[in-house]
Amino acid sequence: MADFDTSHVKNIVLLGHAGSGKTSLAESMLYEAGLINRRGTVAERNTVSDYHDLEKERGNSVFTTLLHARWKGYKINILDTPGYDDFAGEVIAALRVADTGIMLVNGVSGVEVGTDIIWEYTERFRTPMIFCVNKLDDDNADYDRTVNEIKAHFGNKIAVVQYPRQTGAGFHEIIDVLRMTMYKFKDTGGKPEKLAIPDEEREKAERLHKELVEAVAGNDEALMEKYFEKGELDEDEMRDGLKKAMIHHDLFPLFCLSAERNMGSGRLMGFIDNCCPAANEMPPQKTKKGETLECDAKGPACIFVFKTIAESHVGEMSLFKVYSGTIKSGMELVNETTGVAEKLNQLFVIEGHNRTNVNELVAGDIGATIKLKNTHVNNTLHERGRNIELQPIQFPAFNMTVAIESLRKGEEEKMSAALHTLREEDATIQVEVSPELKQILIHCQGELHLAVIRWKLEHIHNLAIQFVQPRIPYRETIRTAAESSYRHKKQSGGSGQFGEVFMRIEPWFEGMPEPNGLNVRGRETYDLDWGGKLVFYNCIVGGAIDTRFLPSILKGVMEKMQEGPLTGSYVRDVRVCVFDGKMHPVDSNDISFKIAGLQAFRQAFQQAAPQLLEPINILEVLCPDDLTGSVMGDLQSRRALVEGLDSEGHFTRIVAKVPLAELHDYSSSLRSLTQGRAKFNTRFAEYAAVPFDIQKKLQQEYGKTMKEEV
Repeated sequence: MADFDTSHVKNIVLLGHAGSGKTSLAESMLYEAGLINRRGTVAERNTVSDYHDLEKERGNSVFTTLLHARWKGYKINILDTPGYDDFAGEVIAALRVADTGIMLVNGVSGVEVGTDIIWEYTERFRTPMIFCVNKLDDDNADYDRTVNEIKAHFGNKIAVVQYPRQTGAGFHEIIDVLRMTMYKFKDTGGKPEKLAIPDEEREKAERLHKELVEAVAGNDEALMEKYFEKGELDEDEMRDGLKKAMIHHDLFPLFCLSAERNMGSGRLMGFIDNCCPAANEMPPQKTKKGETLECDAKGPACIFVFKTIAESHVGEMSLFKVYSGTIKSGMELVNETTGVAEKLNQLFVIEGHNRTNVNELVAGDIGATIKLKNTHVNNTLHERGRNIELQPIQFPAFNMTVAIESLRKGEEEKMSAALHTLREEDATIQVEVSPELKQILIHCQGELHLAVIRWKLEHIHNLAIQFVQPRIPYRETIRTAAESSYRHKKQSGGSGQFGEVFMRIEPWFEGMPEPNGLNVRGRETYDLDWGGKLVFYNCIVGGAIDTRFLPSILKGVMEKMQEGPLTGSYVRDVRVCVFDGKMHPVDSNDISFKIAGLQAFRQAFQQAAPQLLEPINILEVLCPDDLTGSVMGDLQSRRALVEGLDSEGHFTRIVAKVPLAELHDYSSSLRSLTQGRAKFNTRFAEYAAVPFDIQKKLQQEYGKTMKEEV
């Protein structure tokens, strides 16, 4: 039998910008719960959470780590997440299975870009939230400014539960306006002394207490009536009101901390037990069919896999949340996506890199298993006879693309297998073998994300690789009409080859009139795989060329369109009219007309004012107001067209159109310009004409390459 029932399991996720103190808080919570007898520190690289070699090397969280603490009859599952936007996939996956989020805000830096990014995800999931102002023992901490920033960013739903009596090195007293008590800590932190609120703080504390009670009562009509009757709410009423308001995303309590010195973490854990919802108190899960699934230990067994970890000795470990039923060791569940039955031979609870075997896990709990051969992130597993598939995690689109090359011959297959493993672990990594660019591309979230990919490939998979700039998928088209003809003639004994084609090509656009001066006998329109169209006309009269040779002419045209005359890029948006030609009764064949069609198209294309097109992306940058000028200056150097500037709190959102060719190193440049205080995202917008000087340069480079190959 499980140690905890569903109502006594709380799942929390620690959120916040890098450096806000999430890992330190996790360490203090484990220490308070008695799971460890000595608190590690990030500086000493000995915390339970940041156990991976890469995290120790970098000095910050890179992966989401699962921990758990037993606290006063409750089990608290703790998901410690990384703070950089490059690792957004880790944060989103953790939020998907958490029932409460704890947003840490650095009392020195205030609300940072990372905080804003994460908040967008919490709004999507409607996660109950607690705010904690951390690092109040720093001499540069400013509690009032930080709280004002939080309220400016996240609205009037912020409800102050605690405030510090002093900040800086002397920080050791927290006034709690929910319990109307002052907590006084020793310099080493830990369990505080509970004291009456000093007289000089009484007026402020009572005012904040009244604001808190009114905020709680304001979200519940029954509590509001009781408040009007009594002028106060008792502890049970406050607890129930807070929980209900948090579940509906109507109220966000705010606490004070020094996570590194373990001041305030015990009180926070008590609040989690008393007021934060268990999984069975949250709204039921929605399935892909729109049905609901109640979190009930007696319901049908159902788990959702939210994370995969590749372990060198045992293979892949799948982390999951039990959304319904009771999962027992040895149980067989069906993967709704693949239809394959998977046996859960072993169940574990996780404490960083340590695993502890358990016999069962109840609805609402989080655990892990190993060796699920056909199960991946976002898969739902359920008992036989059911058809349950929970809503998948929507991971963010990529922001950065690089090409990868092996530096050692013969390791291509090994590299491919390693990239597959990385993709299994991290759904925000995409691997593409591009026949157009003739490169293997890695799409990822940014420079830091790419650094993690490199580290894993080199240190775990023992590969020698290099990242290079990906080629740009240019497109070629024309601006005017042109005509040409080409005769292909080859005689080498026996049957020869003969085919002559007269062709007109024109730039195609939607709604253009039929060809002028030509007798149209047939028309075919092709939507090209790479975008744009080819419209192919048969305008031959008098049987100059048999219609049986037209597919061969079309094949020659299409072949040249896949390697355009300017730079070898795909050609798009062209209308081709074949209006005359000649054939030989013996020597004409398909290959002859394919070659004639290809060469006629090539000649006409070069005479039709050829134009190179480049992909243009929409770029959105969110940066601090004081750095807007630097970011704008950098964008101007990248041929950017700024389309909008909007103010969001003390941040500026810049929207611009930028050529893809100018974005290769943007992640590292933006990080350098803003000291990591900005974020960006990009998406494809359109193809646009390349400036003449750049087109000329690209043509010359392509010409040199072709000569070298010859």
